[in-house]
Amino acid sequence: MGNSLHLKSIAECAREIASGALSPVELTEACLSVIEKHNPDVNAFLEVTADLALDQARAAEEEIRRIGPRGPMHGIPFALKDIYDTRKIATTGNSALYQNRIPAHDSACAERLYGAGAVLLGKLATHEFATGGPAYDLPWPPASNPWLLDRFPGGSSSGSGAAVATGMVPGALGSDTAGSIRLPAAFCGVAGLKPTYGRVSKRGVLPLSWTLDTCGPLTWTVEDAAIMLQIIAGHDSLDPCSAKREVPDYKSALQEHLKGMRIGMVRHFYQRDTPADDTTVAAMEDAAQTLEELGATVVDVTLPPLADYQAVTRIIIVSEAFAIHRESLLSKPELYSAVTRYRIMPGALVSAVEYSNALRFQRVLANKTVHAMETLDALFTATTYGPAPVQSQMRAEANFAKPPLTGAFNAAQLPALSVCNGFTPEGLPLAMQIVGKPFDEETILRIGHAYERATKWRDIRPALKHPESYVNPITTDVSLDTIDPTALEQYRVRIESQGMQIDEPQLANLTEAMPHLEAMIERIPKDLEFEAVPSSIFSW
Repeated sequence: MGNSLHLKSIAECAREIASGALSPVELTEACLSVIEKHNPDVNAFLEVTADLALDQARAAEEEIRRIGPRGPMHGIPFALKDIYDTRKIATTGNSALYQNRIPAHDSACAERLYGAGAVLLGKLATHEFATGGPAYDLPWPPASNPWLLDRFPGGSSSGSGAAVATGMVPGALGSDTAGSIRLPAAFCGVAGLKPTYGRVSKRGVLPLSWTLDTCGPLTWTVEDAAIMLQIIAGHDSLDPCSAKREVPDYKSALQEHLKGMRIGMVRHFYQRDTPADDTTVAAMEDAAQTLEELGATVVDVTLPPLADYQAVTRIIIVSEAFAIHRESLLSKPELYSAVTRYRIMPGALVSAVEYSNALRFQRVLANKTVHAMETLDALFTATTYGPAPVQSQMRAEANFAKPPLTGAFNAAQLPALSVCNGFTPEGLPLAMQIVGKPFDEETILRIGHAYERATKWRDIRPALKHPESYVNPITTDVSLDTIDPTALEQYRVRIESQGMQIDEPQLANLTEAMPHLEAMIERIPKDLEFEAVPSSIFSW
């Protein structure tokens, strides 16, 4: 895509704006031009707020001329996943249900970015309500991967990853419940940070799972992620999940070296628990060597099985998501995509005891994970099992059938940073995630920044390649002929006992998903110690 103004990092732009070498209006116009050119292919933006952005850029330019910049985001464009409330601007959750929803107030993160003088370019595509996607039965097409346009950009913060990789915007916010910042960061080759649970306010963000949702940035570089986190981090008295912790100077932490650090490598996640492809394994070994060359000591570490973390996160997500959407699913099911119904509806069949046990086991897993890090500065492991798959061939069942490598650190409530660590022979990004102790985003940003500076991956940009041919999307529907009639009737009775009506294709989908969920429920210990209190009660 060439060395153009819109490809500059936030840090570069901030320096040039402060010196007078770059105009916020010029930068905003450059980004809007890229959006106009490439969004028809990438579909990263649901709404472009061009007039507002130019007004904000002009105001920033004038203020900077008079009294100087407020900070490194003053006059810098950003965009928001369309689950962040924006006053007088539609916040839809990428759903027909909320297509005309106009919030009266800004989300906490939007407030803080506005307060820093940042410029809002618009609202970004997401999987419906941060779970249902990719979907082809919504008012908007799903976002595409700019490295190869028929590939999955990751989700649920799909537009955030795609927009940053394309150079439409230098920084965006996403949300992460089981990997929804880190997965698009990985597949789109950008940096994506899931902070510690409670580090960033969730006020004004459409929820998927109260227990697991986390807000964070996606940027081209780790340094830029540190800049954005500095602005959005901090206690919010209006968010009951917000932690009262001091916010350190993240940018200054980037200057530290890695000598003397001990970093644990969680190989068993992607080599034994659920094997990754050869390119991912090789990229991880190369990354380990690079970290050692930078002065760190890399040691193997063993955590609980990946399937344990998946059981906890999936049971919690479907239970809480169903509670959030139950009334609308009962009254307006046709306004949800089929994929969203598939992913949420099993929550109707999770009992209070099963949900409570999942919360309690989450605390057990979190404690074990933190305990495994006692003699370490950080962990690292793969972010995904391989490069981005073909989007149109992805099945909704995958959320239940295969554990994401990312969900473990949502369950443990730890900060995790995904960074690009190589490319496949066909030019698709690979990624690793660096995991810190509770509220220690500084260390993982420091490691990620040092790794980026020691490698060449930030020099490579996507070319927005079209595939040789597109494949028609597969249907989410399961053939009734492949389902045991007894199982169909059993689940029909159970779902109707919850007051819900269900057609045969949806019933078949539910019957396909439930055995996976029931196996996860069986993984949860029934004899948890009394001290295993629900995970929302912090112990650190």
